[in-house]
Amino acid sequence: MADLFGRLGGDFVLVNPLHAAEPVAPMTPSPYLPTTRRFVNPVYIRVEEVPEAGYLTSAERALVDWAGEPARVLDTDPRAVDRDVAWAAKRAALEVVFTVPRPPSRQRAFEGFVAQEGSGLATFALWCAIAEKYAGAPWPEQARDPGSPLVARLRGELADRVEFYAWLQWVADEQLAHAQHLAREAGMALGIMHDLAVGVHPDGADVWALGHVLTRGATVGAPPDMYNQQGQDWSQPPWHPDALAREAYRPYRDMLRTVLRHAGALRIDHVIGLFRLWWIPTGHGADQGAYVRYDHEALVGILMLEAARAGAVVVGEDLGTVEPWVRDFLAERGILGTAVLWFEHEGDRPRPPEHWRRQQLATVTTHDLPPTAGYLAGEHVTLRDRLGLLAEPVAVVRARAAREREAMLTALRDRGLLGADPSEREVVEAMHRYVLATPAALVGVALVDAVGERRAQNQPGTDREYPNWKVPLGDSSGTVVLIDDLEGNARLQSLVAVLQAE
Repeated sequence: MADLFGRLGGDFVLVNPLHAAEPVAPMTPSPYLPTTRRFVNPVYIRVEEVPEAGYLTSAERALVDWAGEPARVLDTDPRAVDRDVAWAAKRAALEVVFTVPRPPSRQRAFEGFVAQEGSGLATFALWCAIAEKYAGAPWPEQARDPGSPLVARLRGELADRVEFYAWLQWVADEQLAHAQHLAREAGMALGIMHDLAVGVHPDGADVWALGHVLTRGATVGAPPDMYNQQGQDWSQPPWHPDALAREAYRPYRDMLRTVLRHAGALRIDHVIGLFRLWWIPTGHGADQGAYVRYDHEALVGILMLEAARAGAVVVGEDLGTVEPWVRDFLAERGILGTAVLWFEHEGDRPRPPEHWRRQQLATVTTHDLPPTAGYLAGEHVTLRDRLGLLAEPVAVVRARAAREREAMLTALRDRGLLGADPSEREVVEAMHRYVLATPAALVGVALVDAVGERRAQNQPGTDREYPNWKVPLGDSSGTVVLIDDLEGNARLQSLVAVLQAE
């Protein structure tokens, strides 16, 4: 994908967080609720690009092909993505490749990676092996303590599985490096822009290994606002500010260093979390939380030091409730902000392009809203009403959404970007022209908008009520759009022509 959009004139590809999920089913579907933020989800590994795959015997290759069959049949299925099936198939194939002897140079490279990552990788790989051992069953109490005699014994008993999970991280790291290299070769100025989630799963590897710097009895979220009227609880234990400082911020530094290693840029989700986080006491609603402050000088300083070492641009997602001085603080340190067209207002109208900040990443939409086609049709209101997420009568919310839509169409017409009776595609393209008219340093286009998707990828405030992060990419009719078919997609080509003309 980076190669395609590089050739089309793009300077970066923003990916969702690639943080690791659980090694066994059920996998948490949200990339923003990982088991760890330091290591990578091996579900993204391309098995055929692992060098040792080239040395498979015909029988071994048949095993790899057979392992992938359950996932391949789901490629064009418009129903919710089943990550458990996909990972089970890929893991089975990777197990076969793992048994292939590595040439001496490759073995030295693997051992060097393991040594470089040190105890962090060793502990994570051990957690994966233990999670695999007790899959589907409660962990013994001693297994929950990484310093217990049981865990020490398991480290030896599961040594081969620990090596397998460490090997997966090495392979993923190699492929991330290759992806960034290809992106730059394709002409991208930045290449891959990685995304850093706010926190981790309460039962994940980081909580197991780093429990001494995380807070028990509280989770992170967001207070109520117009778009999420009941607030949000992200189920993530927050850093303990004092404990993190006592550790000289080492867990934070280690995590940043790994995430930035092969990044041309890094987006920090909810960058305000470096200043303060909305803590919600366990057992209470999101509206019952309170802000807890962090040493932002230390956290931002370490972030920018590691970004400078990696040669990466930093983008902070600063949407929502933000104290005005915070944006100035970030801008003074070279951190770009974020702007979403639907959220940019002056009075009851969209903010004129010339009034937008320059030092920001500007987009039409965000993953917390439906794609633009769906938003224009009011599907965000219909969905939230169906899921019981509205704190006001649906008629009031729908009327407000209609006024918002009309204000947007009026602003587009006033600038000569839209005719009298436009199609859905023409409105979406006009909105992108509007954003391109701003002085924003970076402009992003959501892939869902490029192909005409209407369904929300994520609905904040829900868990199992909606298939968050499971909706396959589709066009306006719901037909699955494969990555391999993007280059010939007519709607995408039309939007690309708009971008290239501006």
